[in-house]
Amino acid sequence: MKQEFTFSSRDGRTALHGIEWTPDGEIKGVVQIIHGMVEYVDRYDRFAKFLAKRGYVVVGHDLLGHGQSVVSEEDLGYLAPKKGNAILLSDIRRLWRMTKDKYPERPYVMLGHSLGSFLLRQYVQSYGSELAGVIYSGPGEYGFVSLLAGRLLAGVLIKRGGGHYRSEKLNQLGLGRFNKDFEPAKTPYEWICSDKLERNKYVGDPLTTFTMTVNGYYHIFDGFIKEKSVAGRKRIPGDLSVLMLSGLEDPVGAYGEGVAKIGKTYENLGITDVEKRLYEKERHEILNGVKWKEVYQDIYLWLEKKTRQGR
Repeated sequence: MKQEFTFSSRDGRTALHGIEWTPDGEIKGVVQIIHGMVEYVDRYDRFAKFLAKRGYVVVGHDLLGHGQSVVSEEDLGYLAPKKGNAILLSDIRRLWRMTKDKYPERPYVMLGHSLGSFLLRQYVQSYGSELAGVIYSGPGEYGFVSLLAGRLLAGVLIKRGGGHYRSEKLNQLGLGRFNKDFEPAKTPYEWICSDKLERNKYVGDPLTTFTMTVNGYYHIFDGFIKEKSVAGRKRIPGDLSVLMLSGLEDPVGAYGEGVAKIGKTYENLGITDVEKRLYEKERHEILNGVKWKEVYQDIYLWLEKKTRQGR
C-alpha cells in the first residue's frame, strides 16, 4: 500500500510531503529514503514497491525546498534563511521518530542518495547507534578548500541578490559541472543515469531540472563542510553496518574514487563492516540505470543480512 502524508518542517512554515509504502504481510524492517538534490521521493516508487513486496516498510519525504515540500514555486531550491543544513537533518530525524513509533520493534535502515548520502553521513555522527545499517547511493567526497570557496561565493551572492537568487556561476560549482565528460551531449543531464528513457523523464520534469537558489547551495556546502568534522566523524559507531553503491561512470563519485575515499576514512575510524558495490557502465542514479534489477537485488540481500537479527 502507498500512502501520502504531510508533517511540519523545523523551518516553521512548510508542510513536508511524505510517502509510506507498506507490505501486505509480515514486516521485516523499515527503510527510510533520503533523496538527492533537485529531485523528490516519489521518484523512488519502483524501488520502494520492490522492497515492500519483500516485507519492508519504505518511507521518505521531499526535502525542504524540493518536490511538494515548498510553500510556492519560488521556494524550489530554497532551504531556510538560517541553519538550513540543521533543519534538513532535523526533518529527517522527525520522520524517523514518527516512523519508529509506528514500528518500534522493527530494524531500521536509512538509504541516502547523493545529497541524501551526505546528510546521512552527518546523521550517523549523532544517531548511528539507533540504526541497523545505512546505505550510501552515489556518494561523493570533495576537498575542504573547494567547499569553503563554494560556501564563500554563495554567501557573497546572497548579500548581493538575496537568498532566492539563482546563479549559473554557482551552479557550475554544483550540479552544472557533471556533464562535461559526456560532451558532446544531447542534454545537460547525460550524467544522471545510464537508461535513456529515465534520462528523458528527468529532462522533462520541472521538479528535477530547476536551479538551486544561492541560499540552497550555501547551506548544502555548509553541511558538506560540517560532515568533515574530525570530532563528528569520531562519534560514528564502530559497529555501524554500511553499504556503499556507485556507478563507475558517476562523476559525482569521481568514477569510483569517492567510494574508495569514504571507505578509507571509515576504515581509519575503526568502522569495519563496510561493503562496496561498483557497477560498470552505470552513472549517478544506479537505482534508475539499466542494471537496476541487479542493484535492487544487491540491496535486498544486504538488508536481509543486516535486519535478520532484529526480527
